[in-house]
Amino acid sequence: MFIQTESTPNPATLKFLPGQTVLEMGTADFPTADTSNASPLAQRIFAVEGVSGVFFGTDFVTVTKADAIDWDHIKPALLGAIMEHFQSGIPVMAGDHQPASGHAEHTGEDGAIVGQIKELLDSRVRPAVAQDGGDITFHGFDRGVVYLHMQGACAGCPSSTLTLKMGIENLLRHYIPEVTEVRPVAV
Repeated sequence: MFIQTESTPNPATLKFLPGQTVLEMGTADFPTADTSNASPLAQRIFAVEGVSGVFFGTDFVTVTKADAIDWDHIKPALLGAIMEHFQSGIPVMAGDHQPASGHAEHTGEDGAIVGQIKELLDSRVRPAVAQDGGDITFHGFDRGVVYLHMQGACAGCPSSTLTLKMGIENLLRHYIPEVTEVRPVAV
């Protein structure tokens, strides 16, 4: 098994490509070790000292490290942990736990607008941020403001504000005049 690695726009996050499916669909975000109970793979990765976050996409794993840790010191252990997990045959997610599809549900009078927002996020934004090892999902819409949740490499990325304001906000405002602003949320 050969695992490729790619840098991300977030210097604290590295993307690992194991060359096989990680999740059949959706994503799974583990911002702390305490949240990793649903995934034997995430638990194995968090066992490496210095790991502060883990995120799964369909064909990749992103790992975020603590600032005081150097990639040269933990990358070999992470490659070993990921390889050992996939060779063990143990599932990525435990039991019947299903990864999140991403977007929050929205009920109310803005349903058509929210549908357009989700469609643009799914078709234009999410594929691009997945290339960078992250995900951006819809969290809410209120009086013209779109609230988005950033995950994986996108969470804490130095360029995330620029991505939100200059990229996503401009895209949504162009196609959906009711959108006036985009703001990040922490979940």
